[in-house]
Amino acid sequence: MLDDIKKIFLSPALFRLDTILSPRLVPVLYGTGMAALLLWAVGHLFLTFGRNFGDGLWGILEIVVFGALGMVVLRVVCELLLVFFKANETATRTVSLSRMPATLMDEVKEAIHEIAKDDPYTEEADEAAPQAPTAPTRRSARRSPPASTPEL
Repeated sequence: MLDDIKKIFLSPALFRLDTILSPRLVPVLYGTGMAALLLWAVGHLFLTFGRNFGDGLWGILEIVVFGALGMVVLRVVCELLLVFFKANETATRTVSLSRMPATLMDEVKEAIHEIAKDDPYTEEADEAAPQAPTAPTRRSARRSPPASTPEL
């Protein structure tokens, strides 16, 4: 639980809105809820035994019944939150995979960017290029093999 709190406050995820932070907070919520139930049980025990012995025995019974009920409710709520966030994550992934480009031009641009990204010659040329500005070279998305001359 302490590692989750460190990850939340020390990572840039706190300031980014493209990731959901709440699934990481559910274990913190569960631990806090369990601590609150424990504090309630101890306080209720001392309060009821402070009145008289008979109330103290009823207080023990209340702690057992309501404490168990509180733990079950806390567990169910935390699991529901996790299921909700998992469904949201799956739906988001499905939408992003099924997203189609709006026009043919967008599809062509995306294909050109993928080809340029996967081209090993572009990366080598970028690494080996001198730092001085040079004239831009034009590249096409399609490369044709050199023309061969027929043998006579």
